[in-house]
Amino acid sequence: MKRRDFLAMASVASAAGAAMWLPAAFVAEQGMARVDEPASGVSPGTPDARGYRNLLILVELKGGNDGLNTVIPYADPAYYTLRKNIGIKREQLIQLDGRAALHPALQPLMPLWQARELAIVQGVSYAQPNLSHFRSIEIWDTASRADQYLREGWLSRAFAQRPVPAGFAADGMVIGSAEMGPLANGADTIALMDPVRFARASRLVAPGSLHGRNVELHHVHDVAGDIVKAAPFARPATDAHDGQSALKTAFPPSAFGASIRTAMQALSTGDNLQGLPLAGEGVAAIRLTLNGFDTHQNQPGQHAALLAQLAEGLMSMKAALVEMGRWDRTLVMTYSEFGRTPRENLGHGTDHGTVAPHFVAGGRVRGGLHGVPPVLTRLDGNGNLPVSVDFREMYATVLASWWGLDPAIVLRDRFAPLPLLRV
Repeated sequence: MKRRDFLAMASVASAAGAAMWLPAAFVAEQGMARVDEPASGVSPGTPDARGYRNLLILVELKGGNDGLNTVIPYADPAYYTLRKNIGIKREQLIQLDGRAALHPALQPLMPLWQARELAIVQGVSYAQPNLSHFRSIEIWDTASRADQYLREGWLSRAFAQRPVPAGFAADGMVIGSAEMGPLANGADTIALMDPVRFARASRLVAPGSLHGRNVELHHVHDVAGDIVKAAPFARPATDAHDGQSALKTAFPPSAFGASIRTAMQALSTGDNLQGLPLAGEGVAAIRLTLNGFDTHQNQPGQHAALLAQLAEGLMSMKAALVEMGRWDRTLVMTYSEFGRTPRENLGHGTDHGTVAPHFVAGGRVRGGLHGVPPVLTRLDGNGNLPVSVDFREMYATVLASWWGLDPAIVLRDRFAPLPLLRV
């Protein structure tokens, strides 16, 4: 049985405190319509010189990130009127232009910004935003309308048509959450929590004879073992299988840093293991989760710590991807179920709101500010900001501009890609 015959796989990287899922590529032969040329100027189905295709890394900011204290409209006097206690002082913020600035905890991202490899999309949400955590993240995961209920994640729908792009060994990995999110409810999904136990339960092979009788399943088992062994260490010494040096990148000592380390080690180990590349053939998507953004009380300290983890994590991710030669073929995108209210609450926090900015990073990203900046004198009847960019426009950018697919089939409506990638 081939690795690609497993329609979904998962493995627990327990040392990182995260579930790692490895759903194998769906193999339906019906073709998905493709656009003539992706905006990145690179054919996503064609490997580069090292065999890499275009990879998507989604970073979920779970709980609803406060966009106004992430990308700060410091030139708008209403910002300090609405946030007398939690507003970021002008002398502390990191100025981007004459209107917008970053939270000081995001200082590590400045090299990305200065290299024009970081795009900030402002005003992202959807029409009639739902402020329930459960329902809103379901909308983001399934790419549905607010009044529409879809079963499959938006990536699952893409992969159900054809692997994206063809030739990928696995659809994706989900790390840091037990929920499949955008990869949910693919056909005949199997949760592989323990590769050895799975082999026994399925009666495919005895674990001891995996190498001789099913080399590819043995490879998956070994990759899972390598990930667990590597997770506690920032700088693993060598790859035991071929003696090549493992990643030299140091990762932050946080749960989020451990998740990134696990993902990067999975890619690196897959490249080198027994000449059977898991990542060399490619995974199309990785999803990571950073928890804790539901900041109803005492927000300043919590939010600063979370943004520092995000910034440090993203920079370590870039360093690892550069080390592997994959930065130019990787697109990193944040998302969150909603933003926060423009006005602070009595607990020095913020409540569930509507829009928020999101980050897109990568070697082919067209850096800078995109979307519509917030105008705090134009709040709606509930005191929230209006939507200016539908989140499905970001997904359309991935599907069309990054992977060369027709997004209308997956998103079930027409959304134009955003100009986030360099031609």
